[in-house]
Amino acid sequence: MSQLSAEDEAELQSLLKQLLRSINDKFSDAPSTECAEEILLHLEETDKNFHNYEFVKYLRQYVESSLGTVVEEETKNLTRRDGQHAIGSGHDTLIHAVTQRTRDSAEYQQMMQTLKNTMTIVVESLINKFEEDQMRKEEMHREKQHNQSNSQYIDNCSDSDSSFNQSYAFIRQEQLQALAEKLDSSRPKEVRWQALQALCCAPPSDVLSCESWSSLRRNLCAALTDPGLSDNVLQFFAKIFSSSPLNVTREIYTSLAKSVESSFLSHKLSFPTASAAIDINRPEISRLLKQIRLMNDFQKEVTTFWIRHPEKYMEGIIESTFSLLSFHHEHGSASPGTEKALEPIHLLALLDIKATWFKKWMHGYYSRTVVLRLLERKYKSLIVAAIQQCIHYSESCERFTNETTEPQSAEQQSTGSVQRGVYTGKELEYAFFVHSLCVLGKLLIYINGRKLFPIRVRKRKDPVILTDLVVILINIIYQHPKPLHSDASHTDSLSPSCLAMEVLWMLCERTECAAECLYQTPVIETLLAPVIALLNGQQAKLKSPSATLTLIADVLARIANTDRGLALFLYEKNLVVAHSERTFAAHVIVQFTLRLLDKELSSLSESDMSHTSCGAFIFVCRQMYNTCEGLQVLRPYGLHKAVAAAWKKTSSLSERVPTPVPGAAAGTSTQDVQNMHIWEETLLDSLLNFAATPKGLLLLQQTGAINECLSYMFSRFTKKLQVSRCEKFGYGVMVTQVAATAPGVAALHSSGFVRALVVELWSVLECGSEDVGVVRPKPTPMDPIDRSCLKSFLSIVNLLSSSQSVWELMGRQPLANKSEYTLREMPTSIPDLIDRLIVVNSDAKIHSLFHYEQSHTFGLRLLSVLCCNLDSFLLLESQYNICSMLLQSQRENVTELDTDDGEFIIDNLSVERNHVLVRVSVVGGPSERMLPPRALQQGEHPYPWPMFSSYPLPPCYTLEPTKIHHNSLDSEISTFLASSKDSKNEESWMEICRRQYCKVMTSKPNILTGKVLADLLEKVVAHLSNSATDCFFSPAQYKAEEKSVKSAVLSSVEQLGIDTCLRYGSYLKLLTEDAVNDLTPLMKHIKIFLSTQRVKMASELITLQDGYPGHDWLTSTVFLIMAGDMDRSLSLLLNLSSLLTSAFIWPARIHASVHVPVELAESGIPPVYWCTAHYVEMLLKAEVPLAHSAFRISGFTPSQMCLHWLTQCFWNYLDWTEICHYVSTCVVMGPDYQVYMCVAIFKHLQPDILQRTQSQELQVFLKEEPIQGFKVSDYLELMEGLERSYRHVVLTDMKAIRNPAE
Repeated sequence: MSQLSAEDEAELQSLLKQLLRSINDKFSDAPSTECAEEILLHLEETDKNFHNYEFVKYLRQYVESSLGTVVEEETKNLTRRDGQHAIGSGHDTLIHAVTQRTRDSAEYQQMMQTLKNTMTIVVESLINKFEEDQMRKEEMHREKQHNQSNSQYIDNCSDSDSSFNQSYAFIRQEQLQALAEKLDSSRPKEVRWQALQALCCAPPSDVLSCESWSSLRRNLCAALTDPGLSDNVLQFFAKIFSSSPLNVTREIYTSLAKSVESSFLSHKLSFPTASAAIDINRPEISRLLKQIRLMNDFQKEVTTFWIRHPEKYMEGIIESTFSLLSFHHEHGSASPGTEKALEPIHLLALLDIKATWFKKWMHGYYSRTVVLRLLERKYKSLIVAAIQQCIHYSESCERFTNETTEPQSAEQQSTGSVQRGVYTGKELEYAFFVHSLCVLGKLLIYINGRKLFPIRVRKRKDPVILTDLVVILINIIYQHPKPLHSDASHTDSLSPSCLAMEVLWMLCERTECAAECLYQTPVIETLLAPVIALLNGQQAKLKSPSATLTLIADVLARIANTDRGLALFLYEKNLVVAHSERTFAAHVIVQFTLRLLDKELSSLSESDMSHTSCGAFIFVCRQMYNTCEGLQVLRPYGLHKAVAAAWKKTSSLSERVPTPVPGAAAGTSTQDVQNMHIWEETLLDSLLNFAATPKGLLLLQQTGAINECLSYMFSRFTKKLQVSRCEKFGYGVMVTQVAATAPGVAALHSSGFVRALVVELWSVLECGSEDVGVVRPKPTPMDPIDRSCLKSFLSIVNLLSSSQSVWELMGRQPLANKSEYTLREMPTSIPDLIDRLIVVNSDAKIHSLFHYEQSHTFGLRLLSVLCCNLDSFLLLESQYNICSMLLQSQRENVTELDTDDGEFIIDNLSVERNHVLVRVSVVGGPSERMLPPRALQQGEHPYPWPMFSSYPLPPCYTLEPTKIHHNSLDSEISTFLASSKDSKNEESWMEICRRQYCKVMTSKPNILTGKVLADLLEKVVAHLSNSATDCFFSPAQYKAEEKSVKSAVLSSVEQLGIDTCLRYGSYLKLLTEDAVNDLTPLMKHIKIFLSTQRVKMASELITLQDGYPGHDWLTSTVFLIMAGDMDRSLSLLLNLSSLLTSAFIWPARIHASVHVPVELAESGIPPVYWCTAHYVEMLLKAEVPLAHSAFRISGFTPSQMCLHWLTQCFWNYLDWTEICHYVSTCVVMGPDYQVYMCVAIFKHLQPDILQRTQSQELQVFLKEEPIQGFKVSDYLELMEGLERSYRHVVLTDMKAIRNPAE
């Protein structure tokens, strides 16, 4: 096959085209021709489909037919001569020899020559065809453009495509001079038209550089007024605008503006009256529209490049625009009786109804400064006209509220294929109103824009201030709450309510803006006027009450979502309700919401009290009650009960909806069922948001809907849905808040949340992302907890932060400890997680982990955080023998197992185990114990801390305790206590005592320890418990028989707690060796006493089944303060139990107590959480806002940490002296000092809190690190200040513990 026929060439051409199309995507990425060639040369290596292409198959067939016989001959010759078989290494030699000979043959040379010639012809033919196709397309495009240019003005003028896609012909200066002369207005029209045609074909750069450009420009502007020439001039101007520098385009634009201005002056067009209309196809109006459209297009484009030029050019463009738009306002003789004139602003509003040009000019600071300066100095009339138009529209709405036709804009009416050419006066007015509203909305969001106010307008006595304008917008919303047209072509975005709402939304989003425009009494009064009217049983003047109320609620919710707006609602009496009585906005809103929920508004019809408007008002309340201060105001109204009742009613109705049966009569419609389901979810969501605060969580628990709410939250959480449109963060904070309590964590567990968290953790820790295609190898984790696992780690820490949650999820739960674990077996609960990651005490468990060291390190880190909570540690130790397991693992981690001489192997796991063992074995504050660091050091001894595998611990982990003053008889407080034994004036004695206490605390705080402190506490508690006003609970009537005390059994957790207390007391040198004989009976006495004070109940919560869950740390603290004296300790505790303070500093005393309402006792939520922690969060937001924000960002809550610290009486977080001062301050100064102390600690820790939040380790830092450098005496002055500001709220609520619902 030596030659290729014409048919072969055609086939080759087709196959080559097909190949190129197939590999087009490879070529498209090639940056150059050389790269494209490289891609083609290596196509066989890179394309798996290479041998399937028809072109390649054709070439292979052609090579075989041309060279097949040559290859066979050469193969025979070589094998015959060498006598070799094609086996092994000889096979390669043979192939190489045959290939070489074939390439040297004449047949090969002929084949290559034929292929080369043929392919050259094929490629050239393809290129020629391509060029022909392109030319044909261009010709068709030109014809299409020419046809379009003769059809309608819209495509013929300004910057339409025909202006840009014309070929240029070079032109000489003499020709341009001649064209300028021909364009003179004295020349015949035909001559001028031909000159314009020639000019349009000339390159703009040549035209602009000619000497006669200035006269040429004048002649062009003159030609604009000629109907036959105007379009050609605009075409030329559009070309100039698209390709010339700003100094030239500025001249053209200014000339165009002046031309339009003069046209309006000369034509004196009248504005159509209400019944008349304006025809935009009239020649003079059509011409003006085209000119203004070109200007408008330039206005919108020029912002992208004017910053690159001197400011004077930009100022010229802005000034000429403002001059044109305000011309008639300044020079028009609009005297009374004369008809209204059509103005440039009306036509601009038709073309750019939402004032896009102005929005773009105001966007950049460079242009905004000039715009605002010119408006203030020369063109304020523009703003006056815009405000006047808004006032006019608002008033016309009020006059014609019964009209069914709403004036529609040009943009709304011009949808569809048929173009409109006629607009009524109302439509022009409406377009101008929309344009004015958009301009004003943009002005209001900038400081200098707001400085233009107040503004004087006609027919108004007082100037218009910012709030007046906002009130006008709200009134417009009232008159037009929703678009009247249901037709989809009439877009909602141009309805009056949508436009006004957009402006209000913009104001809400900007703090300063909202403060000046929205957070003002007239605005709040206007917003809530319909609400107050409806509450008073009056008719509200609203067009569509349901829709209007929904819009009002939307604005109110956005205001309430900001701190300033919330304070306005809660604390400012800015509403007149009846008989000149002023009240708070929050009270009006919540009362109206309750009436809407109960459908008790006589002046509203059933249809107007829709679920939508009710849900919207609940959402406003939600913005208030999901904050501590908001809940404080709303709580007396019992909104949680009303919402829960509505939910229960809706839930029962939805359960009754029958299953649809084919052929049966239709009952409830599908839409009704769907609406009911949406309403049910709205109510659940509203209830769920009570859980955002500690006290709100208690209210939610008391509604009985906590399980359903958390199941709903879990369903949204799994879908990664936002909490709400106003919420900046996800459900993290809420989950942490809920997990702090026993009922909360039980509900989380039953919803499936805990299981999902454990499975997700296991997936990132053990499974990783191996199923995803590996682009680069995964780096070996350098941190103990890899970044990929950090989120899951923090989620588990948040979940298990509280000892209550640990007891609920792990109490009475044995570990699996299987003999074999399959690799696919995943843990699904917290005990499973402990079994697989922490108690790794068998080969089966080690072999079941893909990443043993990383996963076990993760488990030990988690254990370390869990054990920071002493009650959690005691439970883990009593159930799982954590310490024995850790010591055994250390024992096995030595160089020589079988001898006693083996050294500990220092690795990641042994260092972690050593840290945990020291943490759980040594008790003490920041200057009382030394926790070994987890990091290795540089030098010869990378880990200088001694490891151990049995007790006692090496002494280096305990520091020298501070000296405790047992005998300070010379102190002022001792003198006071000794001299006031017979004082009868109870009140004055306590006042003097408090003053003396504060004085000693600020001058010599170290004296208040040991015997002095014991005497002080004993005296104060005895005094208060004997006082009728201070004895809060009934005095303790306790006489225990020795027999019953001996027979009392302490739980293993309590025994471990006693051991911990004895170790700490011995270290502090407060207890003797036989102190156990006093502490154990004391614990039994207290256990018997408190058991008589508890409600008998049958609860599913583990924490409510067997007494107090955990150790009684306050009893241990008092025992140490009394230096191991059991009788004094018991006496003090029994007296303390009658004081209000005991309900907060002594968690075991108030647990399930008979002294609080039964529903509160059965809730399983302690007062230290729903009261103390609640107020800590409230005060933190007001006093230490940065720390409060840091907690929100981290997904952790201050209440979790308060509950942790206070439950264990600050053990391990403060030194012994400061623990004593905490107890004495709360007893002497009052229980509310517990709140102030927590706030003081957070203030002290603020720098660390901010830093740790940034590095995503806030939870771990607060739990693992002691509170360094904090002294109660240093912050007593701060606490006294907080007392003056907040005692009336905090202490009042603490006293309401016996009936917190009131």
